[in-house]
Amino acid sequence: MDWDKALRGFRMYLKLQRSLSDRTLSAYLTDLAKLRRFSAERSPSIAPGELALEDLQEFIRGASRDGAAATSQARLLSAVRMFHRHLRLEKVREDDPSKLLQSPRLARKLPVFLTLDEVNRLSDAVDLSRPRAHRDKAIVETLYGCGLRVSELCGLRCSRISATEGFVRVVGKGDKERLVPIGSEALQWIDLYARHERVHLPVRKGAEDLLFLNARGGPLSRMSVFNIVRALAMKAGIRKVIGPHTFRHSFATHLVEGGADLRAVQEMLGHASITTTEIYTHLDREYLRSAIMQFHPRARAAR
Repeated sequence: MDWDKALRGFRMYLKLQRSLSDRTLSAYLTDLAKLRRFSAERSPSIAPGELALEDLQEFIRGASRDGAAATSQARLLSAVRMFHRHLRLEKVREDDPSKLLQSPRLARKLPVFLTLDEVNRLSDAVDLSRPRAHRDKAIVETLYGCGLRVSELCGLRCSRISATEGFVRVVGKGDKERLVPIGSEALQWIDLYARHERVHLPVRKGAEDLLFLNARGGPLSRMSVFNIVRALAMKAGIRKVIGPHTFRHSFATHLVEGGADLRAVQEMLGHASITTTEIYTHLDREYLRSAIMQFHPRARAAR
């Protein structure tokens, strides 16, 4: 099998069998294009089904030499492993040398989150006298109240919000659907936005059921949400570098701090693995430690 045929098949595999989003699919194919170039530069060139463990190790080492961060190397490795899984399913090869590749050691980076006071300040920074103010207020309250990814917020549909039951149906990564509780504060601002602003927009075809729209009645872009959040943070005097995802971290952190069951937090965030959710327990401990170092008299004396 040549590279053109292998990559076409791999693309269909990711799209149809793995149900990956367009962004994730594009990232995998970009990484595989690098592997293809690496294989073409060998002498002789290497076909997709002929890559040996030594070739793959040299490919990853080359990325490291070129300055790729550990996270970028890990992403490359993920693409290579997924590609070889596909090759085995297609009977292109019987073995899988990618299984023997070692993953780079990743530092566990604790995410930035907002305190409750900062969330309130940011929400209060919305000027309700300005156009689309109710929408922006609803966006802030929904991001924080439901812990949504920005893509999930932009894709949120009116028909998937059950105000009476207090739940929203969210379509997350891999088109997986989950139920997320939504509080009265977010529902209140969504209702005000729907009745006073959205109803007056010239809704574009295909966006009829989307909740959050831009000024022209079309889908709200991810970058628009980033700009809204950053402008409000600046106005609220919050110096942390934040974006829409910061509300997701804050949502999870505040739940863990309040004693919520980690499995429940995992379900609400839509994490495939509990280990992803566990970072918030580390963050909680780090937050508690910093509080002790700052306020406990013995800790202050030791510094």
